[in-house]
Amino acid sequence: MSTQSTLTAPLRSPAGKVSLAVAVAAFSGVICADPITDAISNGTPSLDTRYRYETVDEDTFADDARASTLRARLGYETAEVGNLKGYLEMEHVTSVGPENYNSTINGRDSRPIVADPTETELNQAYLAYNGLADTRLTIGRQRLKLDNDRFIGNVGWRQNEQTFDGTTLINTSLPDTTITAGYLHNANRIVSDASPKGDLAMKTGILNGQYDGFDSGSLLAYSYLVALDNRPEESTQTYGLRYTGNAPLTGSLNALYTLEYAHQSDYDDNTRDLDQDYYMLEAGVDYAGVQFKLGQEVLGSDDGAAAFQTPLATLHAFNGFTDRFLSTPDAGLVDRYTSLSGTLNGVALMAVYHEFDSDEGSGDYGSEAALQATYRLNETYTLGAKYATYDADGFSQDSSAAFNRDTDKGWLWVQASF
Repeated sequence: MSTQSTLTAPLRSPAGKVSLAVAVAAFSGVICADPITDAISNGTPSLDTRYRYETVDEDTFADDARASTLRARLGYETAEVGNLKGYLEMEHVTSVGPENYNSTINGRDSRPIVADPTETELNQAYLAYNGLADTRLTIGRQRLKLDNDRFIGNVGWRQNEQTFDGTTLINTSLPDTTITAGYLHNANRIVSDASPKGDLAMKTGILNGQYDGFDSGSLLAYSYLVALDNRPEESTQTYGLRYTGNAPLTGSLNALYTLEYAHQSDYDDNTRDLDQDYYMLEAGVDYAGVQFKLGQEVLGSDDGAAAFQTPLATLHAFNGFTDRFLSTPDAGLVDRYTSLSGTLNGVALMAVYHEFDSDEGSGDYGSEAALQATYRLNETYTLGAKYATYDADGFSQDSSAAFNRDTDKGWLWVQASF
C-alpha cells in the first residue's frame, strides 16, 4: 500500500481533504527548510553501464579465456549546501553466461587472466568542499586521473576501476596553472574487495603542477612519494617534468611533440638502493585530424637489479594492449612505437605497433600490433572493438615471464552513460 493511500483513506470529507493539504504543505516546508534534506532531494543521479566480450589466446594455456561481463555504476551527487557536496557510487560487475576465464579470484586457473571479477562494491564516496577561492578539497574514496595516467590513474579499461582513499586539493589561483596535491592511504584495486590483493595500503603524497600559459603547449612538473605498507621494497619517490606541444607547419598540417623525463629512487622503508630513470620522446604530425606519431618510452634499469615502476598507473594504456608489461622487467624496458589515428564516417580508428627491448643488455622482448575502432552513436551509447597480437619472438631469458608468451586478445563492447 502506498503512503498516499494510507494517509488519505480516513479523510472522506472536503474538510478532511483541506486539512490534509494544509498538513502536507506544512510538512513540506519543514523538509525544505532542512539544508541537508534539500541537498539530498535536489541531487543528481547517474548511471554508467558497459557490456564487454573479451577473448584471450595465450601460449602455455590449453584453453582460451572468454569473458562476457556487464558492469554497472550507479551514482548520486547531492546539491551543494554551505559550499559542500557529497557523492556516492556503487559498482557491480556480473558475468553474462559461464565464467570461462580466470578473474583472479574465481579459481579458473586453467585459462588466461581477464581481470574482471564479479563483485559489488563501493566505488566512490566523498565530500567535496568549494568554499576556498579557486580551490576544491575532496575527502574520501575518489577517482583520480592525473595527466596521461602514467603514474596515477583509474585503470578505467577494466570493468572494476581503481579508486583511491584519501584527501586531494585542486587549486587554480595562479594564471594558467592547475596544482593538484594530496595524500592517499589506500588504493582499491581492480581485482575487487573480494581478493586479498584488493586493497593496497600506502602512505602516498602527490604534488602535480601544470602550466598552460605557453602559446605552443603545456609544462608539467610532478612528485609522487609512494610508500607501500606491506611491500616496502617497492616504495619509491619519483620526480619528473613533461612538456607537450604543437606547432603549425603549413595549411592544415601541424607538428606534435612530447618530451618527458623522471627520476625514481628508493623511499620510506625500502632497504634497496634504487636509482633509475624514465624517458619519453614522441613526435608526430596532425593533418586535418589524422595523426601519425613516432615515439620511444624508456623505463630504465638500475644495472639489471631493478627497474622503473609505476604501480598506480593505468597500465593498459602503455606498452601494448595485451598487457605483457604490467610490471617492468628488472632489465628495464624500451618501447619504440608507431601510431596512426583518425576518424572516418564518425568512426574513430587507431592502429599501433610496438617493438620492445630491454634497457640493460640486449634482450629482445618481442612486438605487438593493435587495431581499435570506436563509434559514438549519440550522447548515451558508444560501440567499440579492439584487437591486439603480441609476438614474443622466441625470447628465452626468462621462460616464466609474461612477456615470453605469444598472446592474442580481442574485445567487443557497448557502453551507455545516463
